Amino acid sequence: MPTDQLHFESIEGISSRIARREISSREVVEHMFTRISEVDPILGAYSSINSDSARVEADQLDRDYADGRWRGPLHGVPVAVKDIYGDAGRPFEIGMPSRQGLTAPVTATVVDRLREAGAVILGRVHTTEGVYGEHTLPFEPPRNPWGLDRWVGVSSSGSGSSTAGGLAIATLGSDTGGSIRMPSSANGVTGLKPTWGRCSRYGVFELAATLDHVGPMARSARDAGLMLEAIAGFDPKDPTSLSAPVDDFGLHASRDLSGLRIGVDYSWALTDVSPSVHRSLLSAIDTFEALGALIVPISFPDPEEINEDWFTVCGVQTARAHGGWFDSHLDQYGDALAEVIQIGRNVTAVEYQEVLRRRDDFKGNVAHVLSTVDAMLIPGLPFEAPPAAEMMKMGADQLAEVHRYTVPFTMSQMPTITFPTGFTEAEGLPVAGQLVGGALSEKKLVRIADAFQQVTDFHRKHPEVGKGL
Repeated sequence: MPTDQLHFESIEGISSRIARREISSREVVEHMFTRISEVDPILGAYSSINSDSARVEADQLDRDYADGRWRGPLHGVPVAVKDIYGDAGRPFEIGMPSRQGLTAPVTATVVDRLREAGAVILGRVHTTEGVYGEHTLPFEPPRNPWGLDRWVGVSSSGSGSSTAGGLAIATLGSDTGGSIRMPSSANGVTGLKPTWGRCSRYGVFELAATLDHVGPMARSARDAGLMLEAIAGFDPKDPTSLSAPVDDFGLHASRDLSGLRIGVDYSWALTDVSPSVHRSLLSAIDTFEALGALIVPISFPDPEEINEDWFTVCGVQTARAHGGWFDSHLDQYGDALAEVIQIGRNVTAVEYQEVLRRRDDFKGNVAHVLSTVDAMLIPGLPFEAPPAAEMMKMGADQLAEVHRYTVPFTMSQMPTITFPTGFTEAEGLPVAGQLVGGALSEKKLVRIADAFQQVTDFHRKHPEVGKGL
């Protein structure tokens, strides 16, 4: 890739250029800051820039390399983090008017781990108010680089926009109801939502504790795997983090998928989706078959009730997370976040226990279905990115649609990887597929998505915003 297109390079491409001394970490960072200064006024992805510390970090990485200390495939790679990840002393506003001017008291474990792995933190990218469903003034939603008037997704909106627009090589997002998968689908990037607990939540602003998934967004499955490899693993500061060994998630694997079984519930995956999603999913099935995978028809448990139950679980846990802050700052809360908190406060203990019982049953049924295959293929979203104006205030029908293929896997806490599988013919907007696996199957999901990306080029296409910069 030409040096003037360095902002669209892969993680491996950046680090290998640094390793070959073709370019320094500092030069990569300067290139990215130039790109940000020219393009972010259009996209509005960043909430704050680490202009001084990023340069200091890059210079230290160059000295480390000169001294023979190579930190691995993220050495010198510029990334951004969603504004829910604490970075001590830096802005920590979470898109909330009531938090303007506040800074983080601690640094999130996953941010520390990125730096230890050699990543350079360029800055923080925007999120929705309180990591929920709407951007609230004075915070403006970022723009989708594939169409500035198109929906950018929900809370990891800044992560999706900046990754697709070449403003960061990769980013940290998070997913409670779909906020890695929706922006990944809308912006044409690859998002990896790990098994719940795979990554520490210490120092991360909480929306709903048992739904919140920490995960990366990148421009390829392999890059997402490399990010996950850096941040995953047990953390004593978060006792809910998992002790499972950290795999080499980003390892280059063969494109041969012989022996792997990919399940498809055709009636669920292909009903009431846009023509572009329908067409691209069928094409993806053909591609996986050509790679040697066996496509297995399966029947996924009906998620309609569990998708409704998500609002109760999210509401109760969000109400707990906001506590007295909500009461003392009520006039500064937007409608959507205030509404879900009130839902939680109005639920009785018996009602909540009934929801939790249904959730446990659903999780068990999902685990059983996924145990029969290596992965299940579904859309990322049932449609391509709609006009942003239509999604500013989502009604019940819109919420049901955007949650259809996402909420079942935060409620069941299973890992997924979302990746571009095509583009619309008229507007050239990305559409996405999603692979879902059983608990702790991230390595397998990355392998399958990487095989697909070895023989397709959807993830290598870039929007023209800021073309030539």
